[in-house]
Amino acid sequence: MSHTSMPHPAAVPELSPTSRLTRHVARIALGAFLVFAGTGHLTFARESFQGQVPDWIPMDKDFVVLASGFVEIALGAALILAWKWRVAVGWVVAAFFVAVFPGNISQLVTHNDSFGLDTDLKRWLRLPFQPVLIIWALWSTGAWRAWRAK
Repeated sequence: MSHTSMPHPAAVPELSPTSRLTRHVARIALGAFLVFAGTGHLTFARESFQGQVPDWIPMDKDFVVLASGFVEIALGAALILAWKWRVAVGWVVAAFFVAVFPGNISQLVTHNDSFGLDTDLKRWLRLPFQPVLIIWALWSTGAWRAWRAK
C-alpha cells in the first residue's frame, strides 16, 4: 500500500444506515421548512416578515423580504435536491441563519410585534431557536462532520 492510499488516521467512521437515514430525513425536513418559509416571504406572511427587517438595513423592507424569500426557496431546494453538494449547502444554509439572526435581535430590541411575537418574553424565547437551525443545517448535511474529519 503506498503512502497516498493509506487512510487518514483521524478518518471519521462510517455512519450506520439508521444514522444516515435520520440525517437524510432531517435535511429534507429543513429544506421543506425553508421552501415553506420562503414562499411565506413572497405571499401570505410578507407583511409579517417586513416587521423583522431591522430599520438600520439601508434597503426597502419589502425588497429585503422578497430577496430573502427567493434565497430561502433556493436554499431549501438545494438541501432537498443537491445531495451531492450537501456539505457545501449545509455551510451556506448555516451562514444564512447566522446572517438573518440580527433581524431577530432587532425585533426584540425594538419591541416590534410580528408573527405573534407580541411580548419581549416571546421574542426572547425565540432567540435560542436560531442556533438550533444552524446546528440542524450543519448536522443534517454532514458539514460539521466533514470539517472535523479534515
